[in-house]
Amino acid sequence: MVNVAYCDCPTGIAGDMVLGAVLDAGVPLAYLQAELGKLGLGDEFALEIERVTRQGQAGTKAHVHLQDQGSHHHAHHHGRHWPEIVQLIQAAALPPQATAWSLRIFERLAMAEGAVHGIPPEKVHFHEVGAVDAIVDIVGSCLGLDWLGIEAIYCSALPSGGGTVRAAHGILPVPVPAVLQLYQSRQVPIYDNGIQKELVTPTGAAIVVALAEAFGSPPAMEIRKIGLGAGRQDLATPNLFRLWIGQLSPALAPTGIPYQTDEIIELQTQVDDLSPQAMGYTLDALYQAGAVEVFTQAIMMKKNRPGLLITVLSPLATALACEEVLFRETTTLGIRRQSQARHILRRELVTITTPYGPIQIKLGYWGLELVTIQPEYEDCAQLAATQQIPWREVHRQAMAAAYALYRD
Repeated sequence: MVNVAYCDCPTGIAGDMVLGAVLDAGVPLAYLQAELGKLGLGDEFALEIERVTRQGQAGTKAHVHLQDQGSHHHAHHHGRHWPEIVQLIQAAALPPQATAWSLRIFERLAMAEGAVHGIPPEKVHFHEVGAVDAIVDIVGSCLGLDWLGIEAIYCSALPSGGGTVRAAHGILPVPVPAVLQLYQSRQVPIYDNGIQKELVTPTGAAIVVALAEAFGSPPAMEIRKIGLGAGRQDLATPNLFRLWIGQLSPALAPTGIPYQTDEIIELQTQVDDLSPQAMGYTLDALYQAGAVEVFTQAIMMKKNRPGLLITVLSPLATALACEEVLFRETTTLGIRRQSQARHILRRELVTITTPYGPIQIKLGYWGLELVTIQPEYEDCAQLAATQQIPWREVHRQAMAAAYALYRD
């Protein structure tokens, strides 16, 4: 069974509404406070919840109180740059899924804000969004979804809202430019529900644009639990974000998409005057910097010189670090860079027992169907070395054990 969440947004979505909804669905406040404490922002905020009603409907309102400790302007007014926020989240040692989701949301926000202001994402300065409350809203929401065991997220169409809103750069039309940019990146369906207010904030839009498998009708699911997160204002319709939590049952074939989508940056350059030893070192350094794949091809270059075409695939968050490695360690003077959409199987990492010891296995799912089973190379190599058996034998036992468990 796949645990899914459907984000139902009749009055839009904001970061604090998602945070309220996960708390309303049963995530312990003390757990979120303890995990958020690891971000090292302890003295800058306090998280509280309040039961409220919106047009007679009860829900949970999350309050992120920012502490003014004399250093009034410290982070709230100065905000932070995207790379700083990435470091903050990576250094916190949160559960892996919550970390991955949080980084993906901030990546989407940085790209949207960068596109709006005409600057590279690395230079984006988060005033509205990067301030502490957005970090708490985003990381807290991801911690909550992870605690609830959510494996796939779907989202309704979003109401457009209207009117204007005051922001750091003056008065902006609603939807604000960053939200429109986020919509465009995923072709989000929108409609007018008649309410002329800011209904979707950049933080709210980034959460669903980064995490949702698809937008539109709910998938065929059995509903087990509902979390209601209240917005700040009272509107004509109860201002509640509704998180439907349940399972895609195999009996109800999922109406979702069988793969996940993400974005990868491809870096390419070619060199004809680099020592092979330097190339070996560079490959290791690129993986250290966060590349997911590095490969080289032998090519013929000008003046009939044999050369190498170097291709690096990296998430956006580490692409700059990979470029720096290429410039520092190789003789190249220029790197081509392009962004590509990737379809990836939903993956799960499980540990299985074999006669030689425990081995991690990567499972890949096309929709609900298990299509690939792959033992982790390093685990097999370690057992082969310590127990003096051929790697192929360890790998064969791992495959046999995995097939026995997952192919029945």
